[in-house]
Order: sequence, then structure tokens, then C-alpha cells
Amino acid sequence: MTRTEEKTGFVGVGLMGHGMAKNIVEKGYPLTVIAHRNRAPVEDLVSRGATEAKSMQELASACSVIFLCLTGSPQVAEAVAALKPGLAKGSVIVDCSTSDPTVTERLAAELAEIGVAFADAPLSRTPKEAWEGTLDCMVGADEATFARVEPVIATWAAKIVRVGGLGDGHRMKLLNNFISLGYAAIYSEALAMSQKVGIPIAEFDKVIRGGRMDCGFYQTFMGYALEGNRESHKFTLTNAYKDIRYVESMANAATVATPMASAIKNSFATAVNTGGDGPEDYLPHLADFVARANGIG
Repeated sequence: MTRTEEKTGFVGVGLMGHGMAKNIVEKGYPLTVIAHRNRAPVEDLVSRGATEAKSMQELASACSVIFLCLTGSPQVAEAVAALKPGLAKGSVIVDCSTSDPTVTERLAAELAEIGVAFADAPLSRTPKEAWEGTLDCMVGADEATFARVEPVIATWAAKIVRVGGLGDGHRMKLLNNFISLGYAAIYSEALAMSQKVGIPIAEFDKVIRGGRMDCGFYQTFMGYALEGNRESHKFTLTNAYKDIRYVESMANAATVATPMASAIKNSFATAVNTGGDGPEDYLPHLADFVARANGIG
């Protein structure tokens, strides 16, 4: 299909979804969106040429490819149920959320019964890259579905990897987040230790930055620890805690021992359960909770 023939929809125009949807509509695809709690992103997208649907069924009826960018599997399942009455045979739902692969497979089977395809296409990077259209995307889909949705994904992703079949995108995303959340937990503990032994954060950073242990994730994480930028990496602690629980669930199903994942989960569980459960408590703020647990005010 051409860009004008493929009518896209987007559910979940939040921190990541707003930038993704902006790129879809600005790069030539007809786009229908729907508001949730925050109307500002929808109003911005409408000003750029998108159409606002009044209901999920209306959005489904207007679209041939629908993207979901939601908090997790419960929200994805709820959205799919609301879309179902309006879905036409031959349409595709693309779940860009970080979801439980078992739920992905169940939803795909249910949609297949009504002739609707499903793909999992979770993301990596931050809202900054979402806005710039330079996200990383890992896709789980059959070859025909991937060929159809890849051009639309390319409006907001610079790196697209088809990992394998259905569910494999979400499995790879959990592996990716296992590594990134592990970094966050290690950085937070290292910073607390550094302060306890008398090495200032600025000196710690001088050694790590530009060396073999440096990376893009380290730099956004340290944007808060070093510069006080609370929005240097806008990914909430509650989402991080959810993701690492999905990692453990996947590992349990595969009978994999998880001493590292369990330790990482406990770091985030402690933060979330001691006040880090707000909408503006982001990943780099984990360092504060680890510091306080070690008597650093």
C-alpha cells in the first residue's frame, strides 16, 4: 500500500507515543488518534494534520494499521478489546509497548480469528529520539506483516531489526531492558559507594566518561547525577519495575535462574515502595533511593 492508502491509528500518545505519532503524520500517513487523560498531545497532533477519534471503535473503523504504545500488557489487552468491534478484516495492530510475550501471543491468536494481524514492535531510546524519529525498534512478526508495517515504523525509527516471529520482539525488548535496568542499578550503587569513600561524583564521571565503560545510557543517566537534570532520561521507575518483573516471568517460564535479575528487581522494588512511584520519578532518580538507603541525604 502507498502512504495515502495505509490509514494509520495511534493509541497512547504519551511520553514516547507523541513523538512517534508526530513523525507518522508529518511523513505523509493519514493518522487518527484518541485522547486519554492528557489532551495536549492530541491537540498538537491534530494541528499537524491528524484526526481525533471520539471512541476506540471509531478509531479502529478508520484505520488499517494501528499502533499501541501503552504502559503494559493489561492496558494493551484492554485497548485491543475496545478496538475489536471496529476492526476490519485485513487490518494490523502493532504493539510498541513493553509487554508480556505470553499475552502478545494470546491476543494475536484472538485477532487472527477475525482476520486481523498482530506484530510486536517495542522501542529503545528516549522521548528525545521519538521526537526526532531516530528510535531503535525490534520487531516480532511474520514476513508479510513485517513488510507491510516496516515503512510506517521507519517514520519514527532509524534502526529496525526483525528479531523473529510473533512475540520475539517483546522477548528481545525484555532482554534489552534487563541490561539497561541492570546498568541503572549498578550506576546507582557505584555512585553511593563513591560518595561513601569520598570520591566526588564529578571525579567519578571524569574517569568513566570517554573510557571503555562509557555508553549512551550512562550519559543520560548521569545527566541527573552530575547536572541535576531531572528529565535527562524520562522513563519512570514504576515502568522499570514492571519491566523487570516481566523479565523474571519470562525467565521463570524458560527455567532460567535469575540471581542478577532478582537483585535488579529488588533495587527497583525498594525505590517504588519508598516513594518512587510518581509520574515524574524517572530512572536516574534510582540513585537517590540507593543513596538514602545507605545514609546519604
